[in-house]
Amino acid sequence: MSGNATISGLGIALPPSATQEDLWNGFFADRFPSERRALAKRIFEHSGVITRQSVVSPLIEDVSDWSTERRMLRYQAEAVPLGKEAVERALTDAGVKAGDIGLFAVCSCTGYATPGLDILLARDLGMSASVQRLFVGHMGCYAALPGLGTVSDYVVARGRPALLLCAELPTLHLQPPGIRADFQQIVSHALFADAATAVVVTPGDAPGHAVREVAAVTDATKADYMTWDVTDQGFRMGLSPRVPAVLSVHVRPLVDDLLARHGLTIGDVDGWAVHPGGPKIVDVVQERLELDDAAVSASRDVLAAYGNCSSATVLLIVDALRRRPSPPNRILVLAFGPGLTLYATLLEHS
Repeated sequence: MSGNATISGLGIALPPSATQEDLWNGFFADRFPSERRALAKRIFEHSGVITRQSVVSPLIEDVSDWSTERRMLRYQAEAVPLGKEAVERALTDAGVKAGDIGLFAVCSCTGYATPGLDILLARDLGMSASVQRLFVGHMGCYAALPGLGTVSDYVVARGRPALLLCAELPTLHLQPPGIRADFQQIVSHALFADAATAVVVTPGDAPGHAVREVAAVTDATKADYMTWDVTDQGFRMGLSPRVPAVLSVHVRPLVDDLLARHGLTIGDVDGWAVHPGGPKIVDVVQERLELDDAAVSASRDVLAAYGNCSSATVLLIVDALRRRPSPPNRILVLAFGPGLTLYATLLEHS
């Protein structure tokens, strides 16, 4: 890029939370068949999650028998106010008015409707009628990074502020009991949670972390290892236990190549935002990149406090790093998802 695109504001919005223990004892414990209950309990206990949040808590309302249509109606009702809260906080943090935004991009793989979040929030927040809009759907947990790359390219090319919103409500896709007992569904229901995160990206050398590069690699031979299928009863996750092994092959070359293009090595990075798809994902990245426990502490802390919030998660980690008493100079953001795809983004304090 010629010129800077800088993250100058970040906003977070979260629905009500519950502890993993309460979710297990109050809902899931008696909703698995007896032959799967012990396995499910171990998965919940070793998920790395302590608390997580949901727009529709299963402790209050069981959506597992809802049709996809009913889930999509609830998605729109819940995602609009949650997304609005995150965007307003990001704009305030950046000191930017909604009417100054030139491009508004939304990432979400957990709900669809037209008019969508991009249209409704642009209207409700008072964005210009000429604002350009982009909706990024069904890319999964890594979507924030191609989204960030797109808004950053716009900022550099047009010299105007842009806004990215990641709004994900995966808990609306709780599966029916028979399907829920499948190993992959147990893992999914033990990890995922809802959140909205937003970033404002501005041109020039404003204080913040500049987006230096977004890079990716996809191993299409493993495309069936991670899936997100639309069914008559919500969206259904497919998650192979072999995913960490694939990441182990690709993550080090991706990171080394990206950093080398900027004259850097892993030792020059003092902030790591690793998408915690689960504790084993963080373990593999830590091992392959030879990072100490402190380097991945923010990723594990976010998983513990919020769960896996799909595309919104890495921005939660970036926010945690930005808020440290001594924020890192360089942040390497890593996220993974269907494809099987790995994304990496280098942020550097401007």
